[in-house]
Amino acid sequence: MGRAQTRPWQSAALLLAIMVAVALVATLAPPALQRTVTEAFIKLTVVIGLYIFVGNSGVFSFGHVGFMAIGGYVSAILTILPAKKQVALGLPPLLETLQLPGLVALVVAMLVAAIVALLVAAPLVRLRGIALPMATFALLVIVHVVALNWQAVTGGRQALVGLPRFTGLWTALAGAALALIIAAIYQQTRHGLALRCSRESEVAAAATGIDVERERLIAFVLSAVIVAMGGVLFAHFLGTMTANTFFLDLTFVTLTMLVVGGMRSLTGACAGVAFVSVVSELFRSVERGIEVGSHTIEAPPGLQEIALAVILLVILVMRPHGLVGDWELAWPGKRAKKGA
Repeated sequence: MGRAQTRPWQSAALLLAIMVAVALVATLAPPALQRTVTEAFIKLTVVIGLYIFVGNSGVFSFGHVGFMAIGGYVSAILTILPAKKQVALGLPPLLETLQLPGLVALVVAMLVAAIVALLVAAPLVRLRGIALPMATFALLVIVHVVALNWQAVTGGRQALVGLPRFTGLWTALAGAALALIIAAIYQQTRHGLALRCSRESEVAAAATGIDVERERLIAFVLSAVIVAMGGVLFAHFLGTMTANTFFLDLTFVTLTMLVVGGMRSLTGACAGVAFVSVVSELFRSVERGIEVGSHTIEAPPGLQEIALAVILLVILVMRPHGLVGDWELAWPGKRAKKGA
């Protein structure tokens, strides 16, 4: 295997080593910081899932957070104690009495997300131009409205509580590592290469015999499965499920992470998550108040979202391809691979 073929694996291995190092350092930090790192790993799982479709196809999707909601709700229904389900939900007897281990519920949730993604994406990938991103946003709205009003299954507008909290630092790291490995494998397959060809020129790709619709469908389903895994991890990290958690705010944050880092590389996806997580934590601390001598400096609520929006605008103007562009991390002494 030549150097050009091994470089994606070099990048994935180095990124995985950095993630493990961050987790090891976080174990020495206070619990609050450990929770921040755990949440960052969960969002990294989601952003890598987004990268599989958005980064390789060049088509934005505003609906993937909907698959987080699907994964989270399916896992919640399968893991909550039957007594709590009887009180809060109106499920069929089989689901009401069923309680599965967390890992089994995770697999089932990912399978459900894959089926939904396959059914939804089959017509969507036929769209062209701005119609496809707008259709994915419509998907997000549909999932949100269903989750908000399907009282018998999701709890409706009330929070669905009592989820087992099995997502810790190392569980979140395992999820992010699995997403990273799957993304690295996919982008080296002929399907990943074909999709990146269509990203550069859809007309030229179709002229060379690439079935653009099929490649987008494969990437969309795989991406939805990884994002659903992130939704399961997030739900069992919070211990509760609400429809509003998986809507516009989370969509904006995850897309910002992907765009700021660089949507055309795995390294960019990881860098965007790290950068935005650090900035968000800094502004969150300012919102809570920082003591300077005998005075406390506080910022009005919403400063974090405003700061992220300003940063996104600056990045889009100054570096349209993100902080790292299409650059991939490489072993010291070797020139990094540019492009896909």
